[in-house]
Amino acid sequence: MKAILIVDHGSRRDDAGSTLAEVVRLVRERVGPEVIVEGAHMEFAEPTVAQGFDRCVGRGATDVVAHPLMLAPGRHATEDVPRLVATAAARHPGVRYRVTAPLGPDPRIADLVVERCAAPIPRPPGR
Repeated sequence: MKAILIVDHGSRRDDAGSTLAEVVRLVRERVGPEVIVEGAHMEFAEPTVAQGFDRCVGRGATDVVAHPLMLAPGRHATEDVPRLVATAAARHPGVRYRVTAPLGPDPRIADLVVERCAAPIPRPPGR
């Protein structure tokens, strides 16, 4: 069974994890029940990459594709996330895994930027 492990940077702010949870939900809706989708944080918060990988395997995954939810191919996306995933995978012999490239420049991202910038900028109450 295939799994997608979506990995964001992580944050010390408690409310920051809700963004990853929402992305996981959206991806789950698109891939359907035949693909396991879990989220993990690279640092600062749980679930960690190891915990997320374990959840995938615990749900029956034999093939885990980790996706760094990052824009650029910086150190986190090209070194840290792959290292953390490899360490987690080492605890599960026989489970295949790979790490995708980060989001990068994509016309769909440009569409989102244009859409959000075209919308009125919300002003704080009382201003």
